[in-house]
Amino acid sequence: MKKIITIIGAAVLLSAMTAGAGAQSASQHHMHGQKPMDAAAMTKMVQDMMPAASDSASTKAYKEAHIKMMQDMHITYSGNSDVDFVRGMIPHHQGAIAMAKVQLQSGKDAKMKELAKKIIADQEKEIAQMQDWLKKNGK
Repeated sequence: MKKIITIIGAAVLLSAMTAGAGAQSASQHHMHGQKPMDAAAMTKMVQDMMPAASDSASTKAYKEAHIKMMQDMHITYSGNSDVDFVRGMIPHHQGAIAMAKVQLQSGKDAKMKELAKKIIADQEKEIAQMQDWLKKNGK
């Protein structure tokens, strides 16, 4: 069942990405010095995100966390930059927490495990701040 949900999530992500691609100019897609993605490149990216039978347990967990984060970051924009920022950042931070938890379960390097613990603590605090802000200011 989890695999089906993941596959559906990737399909939703791909459909959202390709739907937006036609409506935006090339300059709007030109982010972080990268060339705009065409439908074939987006399809490959989504396929690469999908857990594969040959993936390690940690790779599968990272991919699942990434897909969930991308799904949850797909919000309906309100036009209020502050609200939209917070509504998009909460799932982004939740994704960081999920990835840090994978590191705690699977990682070997003590420094990276400490970093994962710090990320969890910092991101949880920031999520709480953003949720409080949304209660007061959001829609």
